[in-house]
Amino acid sequence: MSAEANHLQRAGSPATLSNRSSPVNPKRRIGADGIIETDKPTRRYAAGIDRALSLFDSALQEWADYISFLGRLLKALQVHPPGISDVPHKSLVAQRLSQCLNPILPAGVHQKALEVYTYIFSLIGKDGLGRDLPYYLPGLSPVLAFASLSTKPAILALFDTFIVALDSAALRPALKAVVLALLPGLEEETSEEFEQTLGILQRLKEAVAHDENGDGSVQDASGDLFFWQCLFLASITSSSRRQGALAYLQRHLPRLGKRSASQSQPSGQDGGPTQPLSYEVEAVTSPEPGLLIRCFVAGLIDENVLVQRGFLDLLVTHLPLHSEVLHRKVSPGDLVKLATAAVSVVSRREMSLNRRLWAWFLGPKDTTSEQSTDLAAPNGSNRHDQNDGWQIKYFQQYGQSPLTQGILNMFQTDALTPAENARPFRIALAVMDRWEIGSLVVPNVLIPGLRRVWRYQKLARTPEDFAEVLRSASAFFDGVESGLIWDGISNKLLCATSMGVPDLHAFQENLDLAVFIVTHFDLQEEEMLLQHLPFLVLALLLKSRTLWTLFRDQEQGFEQALVDRMLVLAGKLVDLMPARTYDDHTAHNTQGRILGGPDANLDTETHDFLIEIEGHYVKRRGKARWAGSSIDGDALGRLMLKNTARLIQQHLRSNRLGRVFDTTVSTLAKVCVKLPQIHFLDLTGLLSDAHEASQHLIIEDDGFHKELSAIVHLIALLETLRTALVRAPPPGLEVYRLRSILQNIVTALWPYLSPSRPKNNVEAVRCMWKVHSLSIDKNLVESCITALMIGNREEDFVELQGVRRFGVLWSGSNSSPGSHARRSSLATSTTPRSTQFDTIRARDILARPLLLVLDTLEDRKTDVSMFATGWLQSLGNVEVYSLMLTLFIGAFVADMAPRIVDFLRSKLQEMQSMESHFDLDQCLYYFRTLSNVIEHTSVEIWPAVFAEENHNDAVTTQMGLTKICLWVVGDEVVTQHDASPRLSRLQQTAVSLLQEVILRSKSLANIEGEIESPIFIALLRSMRKANHPLQVSLLSLTTVWLRRHLGETTHTLSASHRRAHSGDHGSQKNPLQDRLDMDEAIAQPAAPPPLLLDCLLEGLASPGSQPVLGHWIAFLGTCLPFYMSNIFQILLPLSDGLIKAVEVSLKDLQMSFRSQNVHYTAAEEPINTVVELLNGIEHVLAQAHHRLSERATNHVNIKTAEQSQTQGFFNHMVSGVFTPDAYKSRSAMANNRLTVLLCFKDAVRLCVRIWSWGAGVSDNPSAEHTLSGSFKQISLRLKNRARRILEHIFAAESLECLETLIDSWRGSEEAGESEVSSAMILNLLHVLDGSRPRNTIPALFNALYSRTNPGALDTDRKSTLTSELSDSEIAWFLVQYTRSLEDDAMDEIWTDCVTFLKDVLANPLPHRQTLPRLLEFTALLGIKVDNTNFGENRKRRRELADLFLRQLTATFTTKPLSFPIEPASSKSQKPADDAHHLLRTHGETTSEDLVAILAANLPHVSKILMDGDRIATASNIISAQIVIPTLRWKSFPRNVTPSFLELLLAMARIPGASKVWRRDVAEAFNDTRFFCDASYELAAPKWLPLLRAWIISDKDRMTELLARMPSPTAAGIMFGVGASSARFEADRRTQLNLRRVAMLLLAAPKDSFAMQLSTIQEKVGELFHATAASSPSSATRAEIYSLLRALVLTTSPVHLASMWPSITTELQEAISSLYPGRKDDRYNMHCVVHACKLLDILVAAAPDEFQMREWLFITDTIDAVYRPQGFETSALVDDLIEDLDANAGIVQGATTPGPGAQQSDGGKPFLATKNIRGIPREKLLDRAIRPFLRQLSIHTFESTYSMTAFDWQAAHDDLLLDIFDETNLV
Repeated sequence: MSAEANHLQRAGSPATLSNRSSPVNPKRRIGADGIIETDKPTRRYAAGIDRALSLFDSALQEWADYISFLGRLLKALQVHPPGISDVPHKSLVAQRLSQCLNPILPAGVHQKALEVYTYIFSLIGKDGLGRDLPYYLPGLSPVLAFASLSTKPAILALFDTFIVALDSAALRPALKAVVLALLPGLEEETSEEFEQTLGILQRLKEAVAHDENGDGSVQDASGDLFFWQCLFLASITSSSRRQGALAYLQRHLPRLGKRSASQSQPSGQDGGPTQPLSYEVEAVTSPEPGLLIRCFVAGLIDENVLVQRGFLDLLVTHLPLHSEVLHRKVSPGDLVKLATAAVSVVSRREMSLNRRLWAWFLGPKDTTSEQSTDLAAPNGSNRHDQNDGWQIKYFQQYGQSPLTQGILNMFQTDALTPAENARPFRIALAVMDRWEIGSLVVPNVLIPGLRRVWRYQKLARTPEDFAEVLRSASAFFDGVESGLIWDGISNKLLCATSMGVPDLHAFQENLDLAVFIVTHFDLQEEEMLLQHLPFLVLALLLKSRTLWTLFRDQEQGFEQALVDRMLVLAGKLVDLMPARTYDDHTAHNTQGRILGGPDANLDTETHDFLIEIEGHYVKRRGKARWAGSSIDGDALGRLMLKNTARLIQQHLRSNRLGRVFDTTVSTLAKVCVKLPQIHFLDLTGLLSDAHEASQHLIIEDDGFHKELSAIVHLIALLETLRTALVRAPPPGLEVYRLRSILQNIVTALWPYLSPSRPKNNVEAVRCMWKVHSLSIDKNLVESCITALMIGNREEDFVELQGVRRFGVLWSGSNSSPGSHARRSSLATSTTPRSTQFDTIRARDILARPLLLVLDTLEDRKTDVSMFATGWLQSLGNVEVYSLMLTLFIGAFVADMAPRIVDFLRSKLQEMQSMESHFDLDQCLYYFRTLSNVIEHTSVEIWPAVFAEENHNDAVTTQMGLTKICLWVVGDEVVTQHDASPRLSRLQQTAVSLLQEVILRSKSLANIEGEIESPIFIALLRSMRKANHPLQVSLLSLTTVWLRRHLGETTHTLSASHRRAHSGDHGSQKNPLQDRLDMDEAIAQPAAPPPLLLDCLLEGLASPGSQPVLGHWIAFLGTCLPFYMSNIFQILLPLSDGLIKAVEVSLKDLQMSFRSQNVHYTAAEEPINTVVELLNGIEHVLAQAHHRLSERATNHVNIKTAEQSQTQGFFNHMVSGVFTPDAYKSRSAMANNRLTVLLCFKDAVRLCVRIWSWGAGVSDNPSAEHTLSGSFKQISLRLKNRARRILEHIFAAESLECLETLIDSWRGSEEAGESEVSSAMILNLLHVLDGSRPRNTIPALFNALYSRTNPGALDTDRKSTLTSELSDSEIAWFLVQYTRSLEDDAMDEIWTDCVTFLKDVLANPLPHRQTLPRLLEFTALLGIKVDNTNFGENRKRRRELADLFLRQLTATFTTKPLSFPIEPASSKSQKPADDAHHLLRTHGETTSEDLVAILAANLPHVSKILMDGDRIATASNIISAQIVIPTLRWKSFPRNVTPSFLELLLAMARIPGASKVWRRDVAEAFNDTRFFCDASYELAAPKWLPLLRAWIISDKDRMTELLARMPSPTAAGIMFGVGASSARFEADRRTQLNLRRVAMLLLAAPKDSFAMQLSTIQEKVGELFHATAASSPSSATRAEIYSLLRALVLTTSPVHLASMWPSITTELQEAISSLYPGRKDDRYNMHCVVHACKLLDILVAAAPDEFQMREWLFITDTIDAVYRPQGFETSALVDDLIEDLDANAGIVQGATTPGPGAQQSDGGKPFLATKNIRGIPREKLLDRAIRPFLRQLSIHTFESTYSMTAFDWQAAHDDLLLDIFDETNLV
């Protein structure tokens, strides 16, 4: 408040500072209203007045009746007995006179009333008027504001004659009210009453200031101060009286700026003595100078531009900035408020206001030469004259600080509205119109303003809000000089020229702000681009080097991220700069600069350069214009280049090539592009450091792989340096280093090409080609790859890893990401040209490595050979033919075969007798030679050779070779040495030999018993030992043996060797049918061996078989036809094993993208593993489904045409593949079908998970951005593979597949956040070829009918119900799926939908649970049809409307509505749009679901039902079936839910339903149970909008409610129980009606019931006369007070003028009932609490007329805080609390605030219901009412002083809480 101490004491509370001489104010006592009737004349006199007053209670219809009443009253007063100077019944007399001064009455009535006032004042005299002023002044106070021209002289004469003549003690409490009453007379300076009113106010001031004794001496002179304080309070609180207050201030406010403006400092601040202020100035500013400031603030922010202009004139003339009052008496905060309010007038864009504002800020013009000399402009400034310099110095001394702080405070606002955030920018922009002000203020507010708009970007509710604020900020930014902008950004924001280490967290925020500025604001000004941006870039580079040097040892720490942000900002700035920025314009100034020295020299030179730049900014601060820079652009460019290069060298030397390094390289590249002096770059040092860093990137194959990003960043550096290498050719040493760097990079990239690490494959291939483009030698990369493929072996044999990595390089070079999804092995020639193999381009890199791979084909039994063979088979046909040209094909000499056979016959016995010691090389030679001979010779000779027997032991050649081969393959002695590569090759050769023996043998009868068990045992051992080559050989052998053993025909042998592919290059046909072609000729096979299934299950799931998983899948396809007779027995374990294997591999693949530390073994290929397992799953399901179809076909019963025609809708559905079986095998068929379908469902769920990962799950967000290409390619490949499987399954079993998808969708809905989202499943359905809406919708109908009425369906259309889905869940999915369809899809599903709905309505009972959802489905059809041309067919629309009405009727007929008894609070917590919540919980549609469905669709009912008759019918059905039962339910209103009220609101918006919903709302509103605690939570959000619509459509409801309230009467009341019951019932009815009226007032728009106010006033006045014995009784007073609170909140004060006398009188009586010793049965404690709440609202809202009555209740002047000596309060509240405290024995000053006071916020109700609701009624006085009364006066003054706006919404909510408080009902 005041800046200095005051001699007056400030009040701590109203109860502590009253120094009364007597403990009790006698005028508050009972019986003080009138004279004491002692004698007969006096009694006759009182009776006459009473009779005259009784006339007012009769019906006063015309204004003449009022005049007649006033004449009778005047006559009664004139017959007063002699000696009597008092008025009987003066309280009622004053109230009636006040009512006669109603503004709506004519001037004649007002004049007559003033005549009566004049007589009364003359009768009672000065002392009597001083005593009775609280009775008579409130009625007179508002008259002048609305008085006619003929009435104003009378009212002014009354004030001048009687009121002003009162003593100071009588006037002091009511002074503010008297001032407010007189100020309207000053609004028009040209009016006749202006001078009279001005004189009255001046005499009033004197009357308050002087209290003369009889001898004329002055007793008290403090009243002059008190008058000014009251005037300021009146101007602050009453905007309607502010114009009059301004007129008075303009004439009588003393000039507060008498001190000379040329003084440099206020008096006393330079060490001299402080001069006392004049009496006039002290009178204005004491005891509280803050009121003076707030008076000006209120005037400056007034809505009336004339008021603003007047207060600005006052500032210039009476309160200049150099005034001693502002610097000695006023606090700095108040001065800031004044400056803020003053500058806010610029938003008016009014030149007259701005001219006055600048005059106040810049001060008076200097006219003396002495002042001109003292305040001359700064040296060197020639553009401003002496007067301009004087004004600049004046503003700098007096106005700069408060104005700057005021704008800064506006930037720090917590408001979220765009207007509030944009306002300070507009003000700052307007301030710049005067350069004297803007040049000093803008530099200090620029950065805070930009920071505010940056933070608002995160706080804005919508992007449009932020865009609005950004527009204002951009306009301000564009108006600021570029030098000021970059001075703020460089030196104040980023501390660019400081070499020290800043606060890192604050610096990070500043960096983000700088990036925001660069991104969102226009920086294209020429001066910015050529001068300021380069300065900041150089400063950022130097500071980046400093921070990097300090924090480079931290692993990915906060500091490194900070450096990265700095470099990002520098890069953005470099992008903005043109190339001419670095032109050398001052070359003669830079001859002494030497670049390229050591780090210390470079740092010093750069820092000196920045100091020079900072000096450039400092010199020009405060200037109107910024002169051009003399900074050397050439030196600037070279320093920028050197600092960037030096920072890169620091990264290279520290071996940290992370994101910061990449950003630095990017910055260097941008600088090199725009800098012409690139030859200054230190290429030698950069290449040397890069060479050393590249050596650290080389890792071992089994080592931990770092991120590929380091290599990527190093390549980016070399690409950047290529510009310098081209423009400045390097010497030989640099060429050698560059070649060595590229070799190291190729070596480092090589491990990243491994197929077991697919995460980085695509990026590594791209990097390899970038290295090739950087190399001067085109064969450098090729030679490096060749050397890496051979490895460290002495022989020229390639390694397996080398071949695998070459395959990745080949595929990556041959395709772009996603090309695999577009290509097919049968259509390679039609591949787009962009994806074709570039043979010429690849020859430089891939030629020699490709030849090494082809060399491995000669030794075909090694890992390298097998991979090479498989890799070649996976290539397209065109590529195979091109590779075949490189092979040399020789001929086999046929005549060698007989000689080899003879040789083997001679050696057979020798080989058979071998045990454990033998020459492996010799044995291997024998086997290889024999195998080659058998393979390449004619097959006709071998059956005869194998059939010949050995003469020694009768063993045939076939048997001998078989035993030897099995011994080598399966003997434990041999297999224990499986680690030897030679032994492995021996085993493979033996297997190949045995296979050829089986193939060439005519009969296997002799060896069948010898082969079966050893083959499977060997296969299991090889798999567990991870002997992959042997596995492949054994699988081929087993395949051949099984075909021969189980009777396969010869012509199928060639097909058995073909690998069945359906992966990336599969055929476009359905493989569920195409894969069966090769098995069509197979006869019915015998039972397969028992060990075969075990081998299959273990082989498909074992990690040891993953590298050869494709061979296992081919083997599985070969074996399945052997199980055709019992395939259903093995289907579940086989399918389950495959799916689990896929899940494991898929999980590992996903983890590799989420984690950096997941590694695979060298042989693992997770992508191929998943693809091959999916192929296996598809093939198994195809075989099983085909077998099931064959069996079903054998037992099908074909229906007759007559049977087909009787099926109704479902004849239109697509038939399945199964039909009912009437034979004995039906049970087995059902079991087999169930088995197949279960496997189908598992496969569908697996495919959905794969699709969801590919469609919605990304890799680790923290991973490098350079790795996204691999994820996209891999996920796309797997996603497309899963989609094709789903399409095939959907084509085979659409219904079961669809139900599985629905089950997954339901799970995702329940989980909320899961890997598979519900939207993703709907999207998947839309992309499947077989799930077009015309197929999916009928399938959904079949699924629904299978659960509701399965008997109506054919068996082939029924669901097997394997999915645990209810009919309600399927119906909910049907709605969601239909909602996701395009509107145009209605054409293809219309017929099916209409037919289905007709069938449902034909028998609706089975569908009773789903009818609500089907009703929503029908409404959805109508909405979508209305959006298309298809919906223009009126016949279809009418058909749909009839279906909707029939369905609505059937819904309530089959399942009547039933509401659970549930509190409204729990219902309100459920979102209205989550109608399927209960569906998911209980599995059925509840009543709440139905209500929510109807509420959501009723707004579109006009699109569905089209005409008014149907709409009326639907409304009547809803009302009869939902609304009326709900309202008449015994638990009403606790059963009312948000959905129910939304339904009623939706009905209210339908024109055709007006009669229905209004009747229902009226019934609910008039229910006696409506007002309860359960309804409160729905009152504001739901009930009030509904009641608003109701009352707007039918305003007569208010009249009906008022007519129901009877007048209190005592006639006819009996004694006993019956009388009490009747009274209680009347009280309850009246209470409810009063609450209903208050509720309608809150619901309706403001002033909606202004015409009914007279009726409301009449009813309220009648109820005020109720007593404890009347009916209704005084128990209704609390509701009356609530009704009055509603009127105050919803009605303009001008309409309440006639009610203030009654309200004032009633409040006085209610609060006075608390006086100790007084008992009034009309007011209980509950009524008093509500009266206090009414007073609280009136004091806080402060209506204009109540402000003139406020002094009756509280101390509304400065005495509330600063009380004079001997002060005795006359305010009712303050007097009452003193009596209460004295009666309770409470020591003054020892009280503490109560609950209401402690929790009161500014602008909100002081006595909040939520704070006192839990207090027992007997403790309300002590814990609620007394704390409220004790603090009310001080709280009101503090609210006024803080200028806090009243919170209307908080008061509205508090009143609602009271209205729905059922505990206070009788």
